[in-house]
Amino acid sequence: MAALDLFGRRWALRVLWELREGPLGARALLARCEGLSSSVLYQRLRELTSGGIIANSPDGYELTALGAALGDALRPLDDWATVWARAQERAKDGRDSLEA
Repeated sequence: MAALDLFGRRWALRVLWELREGPLGARALLARCEGLSSSVLYQRLRELTSGGIIANSPDGYELTALGAALGDALRPLDDWATVWARAQERAKDGRDSLEA
């Protein structure tokens, strides 16, 4: 439950998403996350660092091995979300939401 609490906090998953391809500094993260305040960003960076999910590096913040493994763990949820989104679109169009 602690992990769900951490990842459920506002902007936490977005920060991790932005770090998926390599390190970024705080300014770059702010630029990529429109609407994210610097105070919330720094709070999330502290929390994610404390949790061992990200680390500060000479190039900015980056995913740790544990943080990178989270992407693999979330892949089935991403696959499900894609199917769900398609079903939502079909439902809007008046088609059966259970069609493949």
